[in-house]
Amino acid sequence: MNTQKTIAGTRSLEELQKQYSGAGKPGAPGGRGPMGGPGPRRGGGPGVRAKGKPKNMRATVIRLLSYVAKYRFQLVLVFLFMITNTLTSLYAGYQLKPIFNMLIDTTVTASDRIASLLHTLLILACVYAVGIVTNYVQARLMLKISQNTTEALRRDLFNSVQELPVRFFDGTPTGETMSRFTNDIDAIDMMINHSLTGMVSGVINLIGTFAMMLYTNVWLTIITIVFIPIFAKGGGAIAKLSTKYYSGQQAALGAVNGYIEESVSGQKVVKVFNHEDICVEEFTALNNDMRDKQFRAQFWGGVMGPIMGNTSQISYALTAGIGGLLCLAGRFDVGGLVVFVNYSRQFSMPINMISGQMATIFSALACAERVFTVMDQPQEEADREGAQIMPADTPGRVELEHVTFGYNPDKVVLRDITLTAEPGQKIAFVGSTGAGKTTITNLLNRFYDIQEGEIRIDGISIRDYTRDSLRGGIAMVLQDTHLFTGTVMENIRYGRPDATDDEVVAAAKTASAHSFIMRLSDGYQTMLEGDGANLSQGQRQLLNIARAAISKAPILVLDEATSSVDTRTERHIEHGLARLMKNRTTFVIAHRLSTVRNSDAIMVLERGEIIERGSHDELLALGGRYYELYTGVKELD
Repeated sequence: MNTQKTIAGTRSLEELQKQYSGAGKPGAPGGRGPMGGPGPRRGGGPGVRAKGKPKNMRATVIRLLSYVAKYRFQLVLVFLFMITNTLTSLYAGYQLKPIFNMLIDTTVTASDRIASLLHTLLILACVYAVGIVTNYVQARLMLKISQNTTEALRRDLFNSVQELPVRFFDGTPTGETMSRFTNDIDAIDMMINHSLTGMVSGVINLIGTFAMMLYTNVWLTIITIVFIPIFAKGGGAIAKLSTKYYSGQQAALGAVNGYIEESVSGQKVVKVFNHEDICVEEFTALNNDMRDKQFRAQFWGGVMGPIMGNTSQISYALTAGIGGLLCLAGRFDVGGLVVFVNYSRQFSMPINMISGQMATIFSALACAERVFTVMDQPQEEADREGAQIMPADTPGRVELEHVTFGYNPDKVVLRDITLTAEPGQKIAFVGSTGAGKTTITNLLNRFYDIQEGEIRIDGISIRDYTRDSLRGGIAMVLQDTHLFTGTVMENIRYGRPDATDDEVVAAAKTASAHSFIMRLSDGYQTMLEGDGANLSQGQRQLLNIARAAISKAPILVLDEATSSVDTRTERHIEHGLARLMKNRTTFVIAHRLSTVRNSDAIMVLERGEIIERGSHDELLALGGRYYELYTGVKELD
């Protein structure tokens, strides 16, 4: 498929890869996200996807080892068991020498041969039993180490994600973040449990086998060593290719996951606009690309064994031939030759094992670097020293004084915004999309910090409040509702975890949600899944309002709270909102101007500036932008 051509009505494969694999560079947020702020971009993320080796291998290895090093004692045991397992294998192999020499020795009687053979077999049985036990214990210990390590990595990654600012989520696709928890962590687990063990075991086997070869015959050992550069060069070339293709495979996998996550979550939109065929074509392009890259990665990963194995056969044949000549010349014995050629064949196996694991290890280290990159993302700025807790009973007077803000320094979104909301007042923001209405509410919560000006609540800068108490003092009802897997009661209690059952019911009644909740199969204990898929949009919004009601926050933000419901449901929701807004300082963002008529003050924003302000009647009398919008002379963009 030509990656430069656009599939009929779809994006090109190159565009899809860039958008869904996280290959794009972080840029200016666009649209509106789940918190009412700038929406998620396709692409972006914490940086360019790692390819091949990690950019800073040393730092990545050291940091990863800091997790593994917590299990030093178990690692020492694993190492000792590996050595024991190798020694048992080498010792058992060496026992072939006396057996073969005895069998061809005509001076030994048949009864002596049988007795000696049985004695040797008994010894070998004991040796192999020790090898089996040590191999089993080693595998169990390494499995425990790998699982504990990846559990700690996932925990630290999740904890780090909880501390990231909203800016990170606005600029990073959900699928890209999810791939850190799944694909990348799984690759690290595979490396620790299998690849790392295999490589260390290979090194021990290589050293042990080499020592036994030297002990058995120095000259044949030298001949075998001559082939090592050939093994190394061939293995290195193949590892380099497989590393390249494994990285491409990971990038393709991330793109497919990101596309699936977005398509599944947006199925209703896909069906409404009849985009099923386009989705199938785009997914087919991504899926075929992943298939091709997986084929190359698996091919070069799988070809390593056969190539290196056949190369070792040449070394084996040459060693056996020269060893046979030495035996004929009386410079070597048959038993020693049998043992040596066995070691010679075994000598290539650790080299193949080490070479084969390098690509996997490099790929896993690149994944570890991606995980650490997310962990190292700048977290929300710490509270100022001496920051105070906002009182729960604070009046809720909000002041914005000459506030200027831009998501990117070179693009100002709000310009010199000044306004005051007295306790209990209802302030409405109207204006075109992108005028900065939602941005103001994001600044109140300190999802973003302003570049110029000051925001105060009850005379104190919001920077002088702790973030937790500040956000605890501001309840939000957003256009996009989000319900968690759990009961109705648990979802309402999310607004204040220590609320009693009676308080939950009271909040539901305040939000006009109690009647429909009682009609559910299990009332307040009804289990919600899939973001409340078994509820209507209006019912989900009523639960959202109940969640805000139970918080008892003195400041309330309503961001298009009724824009996604029908007019009848809107009136029902407005009854709940009216009770919710009582005695709270409320900021309302709405496109339906009928919902802001009774506001104490209406702010008309355009291009980040307040161009008009006043009550509904005052703005109508002014005959300006609000009058044009309300009377239908002009429409909101």
